[in-house]
Amino acid sequence: MTDIRGGSPRSAAWFAADGKVGFTHRSKLYNQGYSSSMFDGRPVIGICNSWSDLAPCNAHLRHVAEAVKRGVLMAGGVPMEFPTISLGETLMRPTTMLFRNLMAMDVEECLRANPLDGVVLLAGCDKTTPAQLMGALSVDLPAIMVTGGPMLNGKFRGRDAGSGTDVWKFSEEFRAGRMSAGDYRAAEACLSRSSGHCTTMGTASTMACLAEALGLSLPGSAALPAVDAGRYNVAERAGTRIVEMVAEDLRPSVVVDRRSFENAVRVNAAIGGSTNAVVHLLAMAARAEVELCLDDFDQAAADVPLIVNLKPSGDYLMEEFAYAGGLPAVLAELGDLLHAGARTVSGQSIGEIAGQAENFNTDVIRPLADPVAPKGSGTAVLRGNLAPDGAVLKISAASPELLRHTGRALVFDTIEEYIQRSDDPDLPADAGTVLVVRGAGPVGYPGMPEIGNLPIPARLLDAGVRDMVRISDARMSGTAYGTVVLHVAPESAVGGPLALLRTGDVVTLDVPGRRLEMDVSDEELASRRERLALPGDTGGRTAPPGRPGEGGYSWLYRQHVGQADTGADFDFLVGRRGHAVGRRHT
Repeated sequence: MTDIRGGSPRSAAWFAADGKVGFTHRSKLYNQGYSSSMFDGRPVIGICNSWSDLAPCNAHLRHVAEAVKRGVLMAGGVPMEFPTISLGETLMRPTTMLFRNLMAMDVEECLRANPLDGVVLLAGCDKTTPAQLMGALSVDLPAIMVTGGPMLNGKFRGRDAGSGTDVWKFSEEFRAGRMSAGDYRAAEACLSRSSGHCTTMGTASTMACLAEALGLSLPGSAALPAVDAGRYNVAERAGTRIVEMVAEDLRPSVVVDRRSFENAVRVNAAIGGSTNAVVHLLAMAARAEVELCLDDFDQAAADVPLIVNLKPSGDYLMEEFAYAGGLPAVLAELGDLLHAGARTVSGQSIGEIAGQAENFNTDVIRPLADPVAPKGSGTAVLRGNLAPDGAVLKISAASPELLRHTGRALVFDTIEEYIQRSDDPDLPADAGTVLVVRGAGPVGYPGMPEIGNLPIPARLLDAGVRDMVRISDARMSGTAYGTVVLHVAPESAVGGPLALLRTGDVVTLDVPGRRLEMDVSDEELASRRERLALPGDTGGRTAPPGRPGEGGYSWLYRQHVGQADTGADFDFLVGRRGHAVGRRHT
């Protein structure tokens, strides 16, 4: 039997087996029309596909998979496509983040249990990309990521309109009476013009870029539009390359290390990436057994300016980013700010990729000397008696005048309570009020939803207020903007100090000083905590909404999910478990 590695491939444990076991493994696949030559020692390549009609961002991945198969066959491998659960960001309730770890577990166990020598991961929307990478990092078979690419630019009334970012703007204009119902409905039909994920630098685009920055995708693949022929060319090349990676035994543990994750953190700052990248990169690093902590997102990116001029932190959309040179052009502009020697699945180093890149539009991808925003405009990590384990804020999306702010808190225990009251003309809030929603962390919601960018109260919106300080233990969409403090840890549901905050307490946000404090004495906080522990005493808080059907996966999630500052992964999934061949059955 032939084998391009000079030894037996992992799949040989299935297809080269003697007796009834080998007979069964080979025989059953003949019903697909395979010949015996497909099992002569060629590497078997899994194509892990998150296609689903219920995941609009990933609905075109069936076609992308065909291009991957071509590449695998051209290189002498055997392609085997298989599905996993998929996470439709715009449809799933209560939040796709609740199911990211489940999808990662699905991917991991499918890879380990099947006769695979390597895998091409096909994903696109916010959680499918990190979920697949988390699973692959834990299995540590040769793996390469192919993301689905962004949609074509949205168009509304003769101008570009971006996913998410313009939705928030249209919605607030509609609420304020400055946009008609007809125009609002017309805009709804104009934003999603093709297959693909969001067109702004939201979480989907961010994670595609960071997969490339980590070295786990082919150079230049992140930004290509979903319907561009180049997307299918990349998929074909990935199919060819994964066969070579199997021969080289080029596994994720060989490709990614501390340098790779530091590069990803710095790239996230340079592109104006989503705050969601924090929880995903932390979880991925823990799977890869690479040391990475919350403070690294502030410290490692301190010298990195924002150089990608994309919404929500700039003017353009992903199409322009692709045409300007995509992520390789960003790597070239960052130069010595990156670890040039970090490896990639292409076989080249990050430095070699950057050295071959060219920037075709210096207004979309700015030079370091002329950034969109100065150094330190990325993710700020805040600490204080309101967030002892940390909270995050995206500086480039915030209002400069609110980065230092002191105001009285108006506290809500659920997002439903806030939405119900936010349009009340008698809501006791002014422009200086600090809006707080708690009970929205990993355990409390459950799943840590994207509700942190609370809509401005209607009365204040009518008065011209466009931003306020908002604080929660939730996340927010990467397409969103505003002076929003997120991921407060520990969350209120597990007894974090956010649970002790009361309406009227004075809260101070000091982003330059990296502080988030409530002006409440330690003695008073201790007293409040004692009262909360008394049966029937809620400290004035409302009860969270009921949890119908609690049990099953939701129960498992609550028992084992970590806090935001560690990546919100399950405690029993952290680390690598490898790809040892399981016991045979007779």
